[in-house]
Amino acid sequence: MTSFTRRRVVIGLAAGFVAGLAHNANAKDILKLRELYDANQDFSALAKELQGTSVKVEGFMAPPLKADIEFFVLTKKPMSVCPFCETEAEWPDDILAVYTRRGFDVVPFNRGIEVTGELALGPKRDPETGFLSMVRIENARFSYG
Repeated sequence: MTSFTRRRVVIGLAAGFVAGLAHNANAKDILKLRELYDANQDFSALAKELQGTSVKVEGFMAPPLKADIEFFVLTKKPMSVCPFCETEAEWPDDILAVYTRRGFDVVPFNRGIEVTGELALGPKRDPETGFLSMVRIENARFSYG
């Protein structure tokens, strides 16, 4: 009877450990904007490791620079005005350019979205707008959070 109790305890502990690992893996499924850079504002080791792979990021769609644009800017917090169009607007330091697979409909600025696509690092200038991104999601799709 004692070995049966020990076995149940060991199995219970092992199951709890595995469940904890699974929970941590799920928590890491969504990349946070702050995880893309290190303290020196260089790309983080995690960002470099994830470059070229599919990632998920949550945030808010900033109002587009202009109509019929091929990308949008994902921000950590909702912004009611285009952060690049108003001189009075606070310049966000935690943004991510998102290039979708096809066109997209603009989402209200205060509605959270989840973006999935390939993480790309390094400078890229949009030929139409001149917008320079250092980090972006390409071939993206998004859903409401």
